[in-house]
Amino acid sequence: MTEDWIRPGEWIGILGGGQLGRMTAQAAHRLGYRVRVLDPDPRSPAGQVADEHVQAAYDAAAAADLARRCAVVTYEFENIPLQAAEAAERAGRLYPAARVLGRSRNRIREKDAVTAVGLETAPYRPVRSAAEAERALSELGAPVLLKTAEGGYDGKGQIQVGNAAEAVDAFRQLCPGPDDHAVAERVVPILKELSVVGARGRDGSVRCFPPAENHHANGILDWSRVPADVPADVRQRAEEAAQRLLEAWDVVGLMAVEFFWTADGRLLVNETAPRPHNSGHYTLEACRTSQFEQLVRAVTGLPLGDPALREPAAMVNLLGDLWQDAGGDPDVRSALTLDVSLHLYGKAEARAGRKMGHITATAPTADAALQRALEARRRFARAAPSATP
Repeated sequence: MTEDWIRPGEWIGILGGGQLGRMTAQAAHRLGYRVRVLDPDPRSPAGQVADEHVQAAYDAAAAADLARRCAVVTYEFENIPLQAAEAAERAGRLYPAARVLGRSRNRIREKDAVTAVGLETAPYRPVRSAAEAERALSELGAPVLLKTAEGGYDGKGQIQVGNAAEAVDAFRQLCPGPDDHAVAERVVPILKELSVVGARGRDGSVRCFPPAENHHANGILDWSRVPADVPADVRQRAEEAAQRLLEAWDVVGLMAVEFFWTADGRLLVNETAPRPHNSGHYTLEACRTSQFEQLVRAVTGLPLGDPALREPAAMVNLLGDLWQDAGGDPDVRSALTLDVSLHLYGKAEARAGRKMGHITATAPTADAALQRALEARRRFARAAPSATP
């Protein structure tokens, strides 16, 4: 291992103050590091637990100042301006590198880079005009999913189209500006959606967490379970593909790779995310090292931890809709009678579709863990009983 490592007591900077930054900060504290978070929201989840919260916009000047005041900087979401990441990199150490961020946040560059290392994606075409949208549909065959090249997440920024008129209308809706681009993907028959969170250290070592099986509702991750209910060779292929990308892209830090397992047995790379991932939350309770601690280890130059699964697990998301269903007062006590782990992110406003927390369960089987986590969520969504007078 390189001697150029960052010792406990030093500062780690995090660009972004969401829940992923919050759990990363908590992991950093356990290892003895101090954390400085940059986020414009005065009540950001990560800012609430950080040693220092820099309340500022994600501009180049603020990012560079953060890097100068920290031993290393990382980020917890992709939608920070690329110029801010590049400024932080010039001023200090940023992991994963800005070039990795720039690749993952643009779907065209991402797919080109995935196929360049010999991995498959769904058939796709770059779309830079309404005419190209119409041509892509003709070449790929309907139905096609049209996605913005940048900025879409949790099902946003994408429209499925089945004919030329729909393709043109969708492009104009998704790309109103002259510099807006999209990508067209053929809709392929999918058996399962999987994801692998992998880490690569500054010494080049790679460790991957067990693949998660994911289920989405309305474009947002609803639940994950581990081990994924797929053949062992599919799990192995997913881990090997994630490792290939981590090494080929020279990632230092953490990266999640999402896959489609198709009806004809192929593993297609759907998206990458160079940060902790929603589907990796199960690692907090179920693995010897969590994804958040692994990120801290990777960027500080510590040895990577053991990602082995201690026990099968499942994670369910808690969206703001549940607070609305429960009249603003969910039944936390009832949910916790089921021996589950509850994580709430400290967000002040429970909006529909907003990730407010998650529940994790472990059990002898992944299916048993999932059923218990789902039941805990059902109980959580009920209004809490009135207090005894």
